[in-house]
Amino acid sequence: MLSRYKMRRGKAPADDPLPDGVRADTRKHTKHFLRPSGEIVDAYLKTPDDKAWKTFRKEYLALITGRFKADSTPFDELAEQARTEDVYLGCSCPTDKNPDARHCHTMLALEFMAKRYPDLEVVVPGAGKS
Repeated sequence: MLSRYKMRRGKAPADDPLPDGVRADTRKHTKHFLRPSGEIVDAYLKTPDDKAWKTFRKEYLALITGRFKADSTPFDELAEQARTEDVYLGCSCPTDKNPDARHCHTMLALEFMAKRYPDLEVVVPGAGKS
């Protein structure tokens, strides 16, 4: 199963524990293949409105599509891992600058993976299974 979770500094609150399974930090400053570029994140966070989200969405999906076309191996490996273990993509959203977790690259990454790997169980928080 593949899903997302909110990363936190320090210990997770008792009423919102970290998920059991493999957790991958996919924030912009990491080397993870699903990370967004700092430029598109910064541009979105300057004015996080619907127009900026549409631009971010388009640019992020183009970015990971390009990475997939250049080398699908890490995507294939993630899908294979998520078929046998629970894997969670981590980000800090929601945050003060981006209070809507639906406007997070991890949601787009889940959408991308579900389309590329239709047999993969992808769970979008708040939306059930896809």
